[in-house]
Amino acid sequence: MSEQVTPLNQVGEIGLIRLIQDTITLHQPSTVLGIGDDAAILAPPAEHEVVVSTDLLVEGVHFDLTFCPLRHLGYKAVAVNVSDIAAMNALPTQITVSLALPSRFSVEAVQEFYDGVRLASEAYRVDVVGGDTTASRGGLVISVTALGTAARGQAARRSGAQVNDLICVTGDLGAAYLGLQILEREKQAYLADPETQPSLEAYEYVVQRQLRPEARMDVVHMLRDLDVKPTSMIDVSDGLASEIMHLCAASGVGATVFSDRLPADQQVYDVADEFRLDPVMCILNGGEDYELLFTVPLTDFDKLKNHPDVTIIGKITEASEGAILATKGGNAVPLRAQGWSHFGR
Repeated sequence: MSEQVTPLNQVGEIGLIRLIQDTITLHQPSTVLGIGDDAAILAPPAEHEVVVSTDLLVEGVHFDLTFCPLRHLGYKAVAVNVSDIAAMNALPTQITVSLALPSRFSVEAVQEFYDGVRLASEAYRVDVVGGDTTASRGGLVISVTALGTAARGQAARRSGAQVNDLICVTGDLGAAYLGLQILEREKQAYLADPETQPSLEAYEYVVQRQLRPEARMDVVHMLRDLDVKPTSMIDVSDGLASEIMHLCAASGVGATVFSDRLPADQQVYDVADEFRLDPVMCILNGGEDYELLFTVPLTDFDKLKNHPDVTIIGKITEASEGAILATKGGNAVPLRAQGWSHFGR
């Protein structure tokens, strides 16, 4: 039996919005009014600041539907925006989701995308409170705006790093980039022979990190529990080296990162070797890991030194020293931002 395919023009925009609205459950007390009116109504807690971030995801630039399931894409679209809120040391509360849809999309395809949005909104306890839908004469375009709150004065900025601060990063790095290499290779094999079946079992971790990343909200809660307030913070979306240089530029400081402290899963080393890539290059410049990079005062060392999901990878230095990578052999190599460029090279 073939799957049902309902053209978008059969239900129209209002019908599509009603279908989406029926899947939404509200979690936040600050949501006074969600989908249904011309605008949402929100009531942030007293003595809190509102944090807002927007991301645009474009088919053929940020994702490839050849190998990216729509449910995973919906989840990822939410997660990468929640990650921006986490990178401000804030808690996410609401999102809006807007889609520009090509005519080839069916109602069922949109529902599949929103299944992923729903799963992510439940995982991060955020409310979908609005958005828009329109037609696209090109590919699929997704715009997500995320809102969050932080107690007044508690939001972390990129500009607060101080000399002698510790540089910390969560989780492990490089996996999402190598997952993309695997998916691109399998796509080329499929295009050459459509009968080819993808072979991804041996690459489950890196592929999952590419297709369905997680925002590190757990780390934001953990830092609060430990009474640690980052002096600066950013999420690793464009590559670790690029993000370190962003922090240095915003804070007017330098940085020393130790190559033997860079965290990576064993599968990163295995896949990098398979593709004949330098694993350190993948870790520094891969991007899309959505881990959190942050700095803390030296006095917080004892609180973080044994944490299983935080690695202290370096220290903040004087601006005159620049941003460098200290290798195992004792060499100092200037860090270069070779990761994702939004407008090409």
